Amino acid sequence: MEFAERKARVLAAQEALIGKKNQVDSTWYNGVYERWQDPVLTRDHAPLTWRYDMCEDTNPFFMERMGINSVMNSGAMVWNGKIILMARVEGYDRKSFFAVAESETGVDGFCFWDRPVCMPETEDPDTNVYDMRLTAHEDGWIYGLFCTERHDPDAPAGDTSSAVAKCGIARTKDLVQWERLPDLKSKAQQRNVLLHPEFVDGKYALFTRPSDGFIEVGSAGGIGFALVEDMAHAEVYEESIIEPRVYHTIKEVKNGAGAPPIKTDKGWLHVAHGVRNTAAGLRYVLYCFMTALDDPSRVIAAPGGHFLAPLGTERVGDTSNVVFCNGAVERDGVLYIYYGSSDTRMHVATTTVAQMVDYCFNTPADGLTSANCVKQRYALIAHNESLQQ
Repeated sequence: MEFAERKARVLAAQEALIGKKNQVDSTWYNGVYERWQDPVLTRDHAPLTWRYDMCEDTNPFFMERMGINSVMNSGAMVWNGKIILMARVEGYDRKSFFAVAESETGVDGFCFWDRPVCMPETEDPDTNVYDMRLTAHEDGWIYGLFCTERHDPDAPAGDTSSAVAKCGIARTKDLVQWERLPDLKSKAQQRNVLLHPEFVDGKYALFTRPSDGFIEVGSAGGIGFALVEDMAHAEVYEESIIEPRVYHTIKEVKNGAGAPPIKTDKGWLHVAHGVRNTAAGLRYVLYCFMTALDDPSRVIAAPGGHFLAPLGTERVGDTSNVVFCNGAVERDGVLYIYYGSSDTRMHVATTTVAQMVDYCFNTPADGLTSANCVKQRYALIAHNESLQQ
């Protein structure tokens, strides 16, 4: 009975978790977006058949044989009327893999498909893959761009932590069968690359983040823009930085592209991440900007400061004080922005395109100095005082 009781208890807990209705967080308001109380994906959402041997003879104590440590940093898209997340799932062994979870509502009820993605390897096998951006491109393919990590072949003897990051590329028609393409060729390491959904001047457009090293950006950095002829043999010959790092801002240490941009009548909406240093370590936040419809490399609106930062329990996890977005979708007038918190779980914020466009164009840009920021506050105060006259 021990096996049956344990199994029943675990099954009931998971069914209750998936069936729980999410609620808007009534304690939060800023007029830009709504936060939701519960994470939309956690390690406890992972199917039991991925974790437990379900046979009493070989697992009499109903032990978790292959544990799931976290579910995070998910790409997103609308698929067959539902919202799907291409989740980064990390096991107890630190290896990440991709898995699809789907929901009718987009805010709760996410269920994983029966099996994780079986991602083909290149001739140089990946040690780890993670953080996929999904782009349904106008060429008819769905592309997944992700980070592929391998041990640095030039690391000194005994150095088991130095790594090399490249952009892995795969494409699919059904999110099940994937064609692995050669990794993006670039002079720099590339951990955060996404594909623009439309051709630009007849070419594929990439938003990149060149880095000198795996962790440290070095002399490179910022969000870059590059055009490539063929995604099946993608190579970045030239890239221009369109969103640079800036001293004493939320993107001082690093910044990188997030979700594939959302097309609006005013421009392309981007949700990116910025990183600053603190006495407690790196702090990751989300921020927004917009680029021109006729030139996706030209920034036309850049509100100052962060758009979304980790709050409450979002600040706690394997890598604390972090939020990270690589998936956002619009459906039926609602914009769903999915973000991982502290490399542990997935959340959603909801808003509308109209709200986001207003936010981007009418929020002041970063004043860059304390004096200028006070001037901006004075201008707002004076405007509000004028309304009382």
